[in-house]
Order: sequence, then C-alpha cells, then structure tokens
Amino acid sequence: MKKVAVQADQNNPVISIRGLKKAFQDYAVLRGIDLDLYQGENLVVLGRSGTGKSVLIKIISGLLKPDEGMVKVFGQDIAHVTEDDLQKLRIRIGFSFQNSALYDSMTVRKNLEFPLVRNKRNLTRGEINTAVETVLDAVGLSQTINQMPSELSGGQRKRIGIARTLILNPEIMLYDEPTAGLDPITCIEINDLINEVQQRYNTSSIIITHDLTCAKQTGDRIAMLLDGQFQRTGTFEEVFNTTDSRVKPFYDYNFIE
Repeated sequence: MKKVAVQADQNNPVISIRGLKKAFQDYAVLRGIDLDLYQGENLVVLGRSGTGKSVLIKIISGLLKPDEGMVKVFGQDIAHVTEDDLQKLRIRIGFSFQNSALYDSMTVRKNLEFPLVRNKRNLTRGEINTAVETVLDAVGLSQTINQMPSELSGGQRKRIGIARTLILNPEIMLYDEPTAGLDPITCIEINDLINEVQQRYNTSSIIITHDLTCAKQTGDRIAMLLDGQFQRTGTFEEVFNTTDSRVKPFYDYNFIE
C-alpha cells in the first residue's frame, strides 16, 4: 500500500510536549524534549534501543509521570488531570503494545470484546458483535474470530492487538515497536496496516521504532531521538541527509534502497 501524503494541520496539535524530562535514578533518559503531534499525521519517533522512545509514549498515556515539563493531550496537561479525566483521555488514545498484550486464555472474539464491555457498558450484544466484526475486517483477520492467541502467528497477533485498540475508535494511536520480531514480509504488511488505519480512522499516530523501513513507509514526519533529545526532525530524507556520526551508522546498518 503506497503511503498517501498527509497535510497535517499545524495549528491543531493533538499532543504538545515542552521541556519534558525523565530520569531513572541517575540516568537521564529524556533531557528536555519538545514535540508536537498534529491532527491526522503519522509521526515516527526513531532511535536506538534504550533511548527513551517507549518511556515517551508511556508518559503520554499517563503510565509514567514526567520529572519536569509539560505534556498536553487534547489540550489537557496529563500531569494535572484527575484520575477520572485521565481514564476518559485514555479511551481516546489507542496503545498498541510491542508484545500485542492479548489475553492467552481468551479467544480473539473475547479479547476484542473486553475493552468494549469494560468501557461501554450500555452496548447490546448485537452492537458488540458488529464492532468486533468491523475491526476484524479492518485488519483482514475475520477468519480468526474463534481462535486462541496461541494459534496465531506473530503478525496475526500484532494485527489483533491493533484491532483491539481500534474497537474503541481512538483519535490517537501509539504504536510501540510495531514490527519488532517480525519477518520482512510481515513487517511490510504491518506498515501497510498502520497507513490504512490512519486513512480509514483518521487517526493521529506516534510510531516508536528503530526499524528504518517502518519509519520510511509509515512516517509523514520523523523525529530522531539522540542523547535524550530530538536532534533531527523532518521528512525521512531530511533526517538522514547528514554526515552526523550518530545518524549515519544507524542508516548504514538498516540500509534502504
């Protein structure tokens, strides 16, 4: 699936980050970063393992507290919202975990129903069935509805994890290493799915990855995280058009034609 160019509304950031810092004991992971995610765009946060990429999206979703700085989601500073308001925000944010986070004891159907019955208690059985069937169709896995996670391939589990996130119709998607551990063909399929979700559901997304193929295929904009700060931001070509010794080896290792 060819990436469709997106004209993001730069007057309408759905996430706005200023001066964000986070350390664990004496190790500073994020050292005063600024970042905006605009309505409708796929923003890739790219960097080596251990550079704080996953820490960033855990802070955005309220799973971790920042040490300093401001993180606004839909205009609300997540460090100062009530627990009730934070839960309401989380329903608007879809988090696709690296390991898919499926419940092994539940069928695919039950895995998808779980967030619905927990967050939308007034739905009828017919409405739940329709929602499950719709998201399974969106990720191309309608035939797996009665299977167990153990019966699925790694790529299928990734897709079901994304489907479970989509079932609440989130406005923001946070993808944590979506292609990690997958073979090259399945990686391309997941990248295509991320682009399809953006177009079909009009999501704004942050995609955490160290996979340059994923970054190039899905990102409308790339932010390169180095030494705890965003050192380069722009299109894929703009980010890698450099002789910076911290960036060039990263590109050479992931070499892309």
